[in-house]
Amino acid sequence: MQFEPLKERAGRYLRKSAVLRKIFYSGLDLLLLRSWHLHKALRSIRKTLPEDASVLDAGSGLGQHSWYMAKKNKGWKIKGIDIIKQQADDCNKFFNSEGLGERVNFESGDLTGLNEKEAYDLIISVDVMEHIENDRQVFRNFWFALKPGGTVLITTPSNKDNSGKTETNAASFASEHVRSGYGTDEISEKLNEAGFSKLEIKYTYGWPGHLSWLLSIKYPAVMIEKSKFFFIILVFYFIPVLPIVLMLNIFDTCINHKTGTGLLITAYK
Repeated sequence: MQFEPLKERAGRYLRKSAVLRKIFYSGLDLLLLRSWHLHKALRSIRKTLPEDASVLDAGSGLGQHSWYMAKKNKGWKIKGIDIIKQQADDCNKFFNSEGLGERVNFESGDLTGLNEKEAYDLIISVDVMEHIENDRQVFRNFWFALKPGGTVLITTPSNKDNSGKTETNAASFASEHVRSGYGTDEISEKLNEAGFSKLEIKYTYGWPGHLSWLLSIKYPAVMIEKSKFFFIILVFYFIPVLPIVLMLNIFDTCINHKTGTGLLITAYK
């Protein structure tokens, strides 16, 4: 199972309806544990940022994280960059239709070619770095693009990821990654080399988060791949499962994990 074809397919439906896109964003925020951890970190970080902070959504995808930040922080000016031009164009169309075009815009581009100097108070990179071979260059670009005192917030799989990188069956969710995940020493070394001296690294997706991921993402996707009929009964699957998933997500964001299949990194310039 690969995510890029799913994102492309989702994009085709979402560009047809702004209402559908908003519902989709809400569903992602509800189900995806990485959004829970990201939002918690953003609530803490925004206390240190100016009201008119400049923000880069590095690898903006379908735009759900830019949407969250724009709605929660009325003065933030946000730019999203994604390597897929169609996704950037779709996001621009949607955000313009919602009256947010003056302070939120999207461009297509490769983060290895990011060339801006002291432009942003905050950079977020959500499950992007595991897709980029030349990650050292991207980390250097982030450092140069941040204003003095700026912050970069990164979520990525850890090297303890057991989501299926080595599986050969259809349940593999990491086949598009260029690395199976980061160790804390590896990503610390690379960020230090880029110029970041102050780092905070924590594990995410401990046992509650991993169980949540199995119930909310992996098992439904595997069943859908085996039979498209499962789309019809998906809502009935989530009626009993969703409360369990939400409780597990709460636990995962509250526990200080000693290990986990994800990492949340905050680095300061």
